[in-house]
Amino acid sequence: MIHSASRPVIGLLATLLSTAPNYRGAGIHQYSSRLLTHLPEQAPRFDYHAFVIDRGYTPPPGVSVQRPAWLPANPPGRILWEQTRAAWESRRLALLHGFAYALPLISHIPTVVTVHDLTFILFPEAFPQSKQRYLSYITARSCRQARVVIADSQATARDLQRYLNVPASKIKVIYTGVDDRYQSLPAEQVSAYRQRQGWPQRFILMVGTLEPRKNHLLLIEAYARYRQNARHPLPLLIGGGKGWHFQHIFQQVQALGLEDDVRFLGFVPWEELPWLYNAATLFVYPSLYEGFGLPVAEAMRCGLPVITSNVSSLPEVAGDAALTVNPKDVDALAAAMLHLLEEAPERLQTMRTRGIHQAARFTWERTAAQTADVYTAVLNQTHG
Repeated sequence: MIHSASRPVIGLLATLLSTAPNYRGAGIHQYSSRLLTHLPEQAPRFDYHAFVIDRGYTPPPGVSVQRPAWLPANPPGRILWEQTRAAWESRRLALLHGFAYALPLISHIPTVVTVHDLTFILFPEAFPQSKQRYLSYITARSCRQARVVIADSQATARDLQRYLNVPASKIKVIYTGVDDRYQSLPAEQVSAYRQRQGWPQRFILMVGTLEPRKNHLLLIEAYARYRQNARHPLPLLIGGGKGWHFQHIFQQVQALGLEDDVRFLGFVPWEELPWLYNAATLFVYPSLYEGFGLPVAEAMRCGLPVITSNVSSLPEVAGDAALTVNPKDVDALAAAMLHLLEEAPERLQTMRTRGIHQAARFTWERTAAQTADVYTAVLNQTHG
């Protein structure tokens, strides 16, 4: 039964939450689990009822959970449950928040939806046609229906206005948080972990799914040019699971004769990532598009200097703590790596300090508190 004698009950559509120790535990799944953890702490004025599919998820105090009686084996099954049973049960709630793009098509209560990015519109080739069409339709429909659309960045807010005609007055920018496990770790422990993993003493790092949007091909070409001019070139370690068109990345490493200099780590488990960031010398993230760019914030919070792109949300995340370059300019990226690692290495320490300070802006406590403020504003508007 969904009710509370004393507090409004907020419905949280968190059907993409996943506790699986693989790529499904990234991005949206982290957003879902962290909000579910921190909302009751930051806004105990509400009760929370989450619609979850993951069988292994244990909710925190203050959150009740509803799961389907049957386990949807594919996206159509999940969507069907969202649009039928979850939609039906939510009619008794004070408000429903869709954590990722989608809301029930029929809803009789106030709604809020979070849109993390518009990759499916800007990079449609990255999706199966049916998924691209569904995401385009459900996101546009949900944005029209919602009282407030939460965007992960000002860049995503601009995209929502440009591509989906969402009024600026309807959009609230709330930055994603960075988990507390990302922090500077004791040097001796990092050294011991590095040795156990067989990582080099100093290295350049990139973490991101192997797919065209992450811009690995340009990174590898820029890295080859950096090596040509560096007196003491560092190896490049690339972490990330295989996405699509990943074979071109491996082929380019071979074509440039970099097999001994570029090492692919595969998918990096979440418990290992803070150690990897702490062990690296420089983080390079030349992505072509990000709704928020969480790896940049994670790396900075660990005290790792960053070079990233000057497009989409990445300048917002980086602030004045990182070097930003045109992600289509090979020479600029190569020059930035050479500058920090050989020409002006003293800048690395300044960047470490600035990065930690900049990343401190992004906390889950703040994300949850600002999200709950949206609920309050919508409910006040509804009952005002």
